[in-house]
Amino acid sequence: MIETIQWTEAGVVMIDQTKLPREETYVTCTDYTQVADAIRTMVIRGAPAIGVAAAMGVALGMQHAESPREFDEICATLASTRPTAVNLFWAIERMRRLYQELQGRPIPEIRAKLKTEAQQIRLEDIAINECIGKNGAALIPDGKTVLTHCNAGALATAGYGTALGVIRAAVAAGKKIDVFADETRPFLQGARLTVWELQRDDIPATLITDNMAGHFLHSGRIGCVVVGADRIAANGDVANKIGTYSVAVLAKENNVPFYVAAPISTLDQKLASGDEIPIEQRAAEEVTHLFGVQVAPLGTAVENPAFDVTPHRYVSAIVTERGVARPPYLESLRKLVS
Repeated sequence: MIETIQWTEAGVVMIDQTKLPREETYVTCTDYTQVADAIRTMVIRGAPAIGVAAAMGVALGMQHAESPREFDEICATLASTRPTAVNLFWAIERMRRLYQELQGRPIPEIRAKLKTEAQQIRLEDIAINECIGKNGAALIPDGKTVLTHCNAGALATAGYGTALGVIRAAVAAGKKIDVFADETRPFLQGARLTVWELQRDDIPATLITDNMAGHFLHSGRIGCVVVGADRIAANGDVANKIGTYSVAVLAKENNVPFYVAAPISTLDQKLASGDEIPIEQRAAEEVTHLFGVQVAPLGTAVENPAFDVTPHRYVSAIVTERGVARPPYLESLRKLVS
């Protein structure tokens, strides 16, 4: 299994996803500001993985805190890193609740219990992903190609993956499938990360550019689309990596099922619809440059939203660790959360 992130005596260790697939190197964060920087710069990415990293960042920060008053600053710094992935805020809030329960206890005890909680969140995430995989495997048609966008595999989680977890579980169940991976511009998570993961698991993978998805969805070769999510509103609208909305529309046009795989922690029941989901805007250089090489003229105006929102009417089902939700999502998601 790919070890995306671990707590060690030396610090929080995570695979540097900005270097893959050319280099498999690891970063050791020795204080919470380094964890925050790793999240911000996408050394670690993917909503569940960001949540685990945030929890470990809180625990790491308190290992060195001289006063309990530093707790709020630690949480605020980590919360400011990326606005769209709700798992980040879910994990920080879970750590905050524990900290409040421990008020008045000796600092060494607080530090130990925060560290244990962060490690437990990591273990729970792996187990949750395995459940998502089992719940979603039945949806994958045998003998067909599965299309995925961005990376929702072990690298986007603490291990196993959400969308790729469904694919892994389907293969483990004996289904003969192969995968088309959108390259996922501008950060190329599909090209760099998804294909790398699938090759390690000996799952047949074909890389396509993002603008080829419609061609192959129309061909009849693709049996379904499976993607992850960074936030899901109460009505089933899904925020995921930019380009997901386009794939969903193309899938609907060609009668191909479009599935979303995500843990319950990705559901944001406070938001009525996807219109309320904040969309992260990233640096222009991610679009104008490719691996440091300028590919657009100087002074080019750029828009670079990291995510888009897929309206629930394009989503065939949402696979969680508690079961599979189907339309109408206001009812089905509420039942899974309650």
